[in-house]
Amino acid sequence: MEQPHQTDKKVNPFFIRIIATGFYSGYSPIAPGTVGSLVALVIYWILNLINPIIFFIVIIITFFIGIISSQRMELILGEDPPAVVIDEIVGMWISLLFIHKNHFLVIAAFFIFRIYDIIKPQPARFVEKFKNGWGIMLDDVVSGIYSNITLQLIIIIIHKF
Repeated sequence: MEQPHQTDKKVNPFFIRIIATGFYSGYSPIAPGTVGSLVALVIYWILNLINPIIFFIVIIITFFIGIISSQRMELILGEDPPAVVIDEIVGMWISLLFIHKNHFLVIAAFFIFRIYDIIKPQPARFVEKFKNGWGIMLDDVVSGIYSNITLQLIIIIIHKF
């Protein structure tokens, strides 16, 4: 019987694995998606991308790199492998886009994003069925957008009181 998911250095080079797994955070034995989201926060603080236009460009580039690396990892590990967390990184960043950078909002974004990522409200559940890395990435994009909208509403409500 032929094994469909053989590791092949040509298909899965070292840098693809590092990108797709969020610097190996996706190999966490406990809650790899949550650990990947934490890696996104660390990168966010290190890069200090205050300019939303530059941050948006970084998100778009990372999104497309995520599609390619996710697709390659699926060839090795099977459909939507838990070790792939580049989607959580992009989704987490989307939740922070256009949000004032302070500790309370960043922590709130983290928890709100994790909730949306776990419950996968529509259309997140629908788009996660897409193939070739698109589904892996798009469901977290949707969760990130929902998180961002929720945070924007929280900010509006707080400023009214």
